[in-house]
Amino acid sequence: MPAVPVEPGAGARLASVTVDAADPPALARWWARALDWRLGYADAGEVDVDPPGGEPGVPLVFVPVREPKRAPNRVHLDLDTSSPAEQRRTVQLLLEQGARRVDVGQGEVPWVVLADPEGNELCVLDPRPQYEGCGRVAAVVVQALRPAALAAFWQPLTGWDLVRSDPAAAALRAGRSGPYLEFVRTGTPHAVKNRWHLDVRPTSPPPGQDRVVRAARAAGARPVDVGQHPRVSWVVLADPEGNEFCVLSGRGA
Repeated sequence: MPAVPVEPGAGARLASVTVDAADPPALARWWARALDWRLGYADAGEVDVDPPGGEPGVPLVFVPVREPKRAPNRVHLDLDTSSPAEQRRTVQLLLEQGARRVDVGQGEVPWVVLADPEGNELCVLDPRPQYEGCGRVAAVVVQALRPAALAAFWQPLTGWDLVRSDPAAAALRAGRSGPYLEFVRTGTPHAVKNRWHLDVRPTSPPPGQDRVVRAARAAGARPVDVGQHPRVSWVVLADPEGNEFCVLSGRGA
């Protein structure tokens, strides 16, 4: 189904990026070191990694899954660097911590593609002025068949501004600080459950969650079953290109 914008009154914000992991505590510790972020809330069901105080960013939430990684991720992080020397140092540090170089068909490019210890791809970017002020994470990147349309769908769900939109790539950003949410064109459709997905949270009081779900479904989202317990507090949907996401409850909004 073609992506259409979610109604402007949906009242939601991007809350986190959730990561499926075979070993959430270990993978969370790896990413905390990789980003120089801090470990946050943890229990048997999740481990959080949060930006340090004052630094912009979207928290990462690591949750346990039994299923192995089956395909390249459709969602990944791009890490910012300020100089060629910093890019080299970052790559070397990550390799020493257990990352490995991977080929996803990138060819000769100025950025470096790595995978974390569970195989999740990430990019260490060459220095780019447009990412100044982003923090350690330059962008959360989502592969899309129709980047402009998918960005238009997600803009009201995140509350972020549309800062770029063309057939090859589109981007959202929360004002002038923090990472971008980038939609980059691919010819490969969604085929398996994403191991990285976005979580959004309503910004209005109850029934804010219901309002966000209705708005998303009216714009082309659909309910999906990823094995969640029927009494969880969040609602699992898929966007018009099949990317799973969760609409969280209003707690903590």
